Amino acid sequence: MTDVTLRLARPEDDEALSALIDKAYARFRQDIPDLPDVSAGLADDIAINTVFVAVSNGEIAGGAVAMISDDRATLANLAVDPNHGGKGIGGALIEKVEDHVRQKGHTHLYLATHKDMPQNVSLYEHLGWVVTGQKGPKVTMKKVL
Repeated sequence: MTDVTLRLARPEDDEALSALIDKAYARFRQDIPDLPDVSAGLADDIAINTVFVAVSNGEIAGGAVAMISDDRATLANLAVDPNHGGKGIGGALIEKVEDHVRQKGHTHLYLATHKDMPQNVSLYEHLGWVVTGQKGPKVTMKKVL
């Protein structure tokens, strides 16, 4: 991952990151009709929450949205451009979020994924997350930092 830089997202990253998120989730849309619009509100996320991007050769190759309040830290979205998959970008973004969350004084990080995306659950479990529940299509997970 030597040609990738991680940095905070800027307002001007909104369009490229939104397109990347839509591209990353496109393969799931056909099989998961109740998948929410995962790129909606990204400009607000960049302004209000913590959004990191991975930049490779001047282009955004991935992104992660973290929502951090006084009492909870949530990994709200993680996406990697399919053309950059398998390069460790997703893992690097998760590590960046985890480090940031620790610096904010949190000891746990939460997320939700879709039950029809079992590869996500497996990946997160491999990275130390545990399933904490399931309600409808939503699978909730937690990681102790």
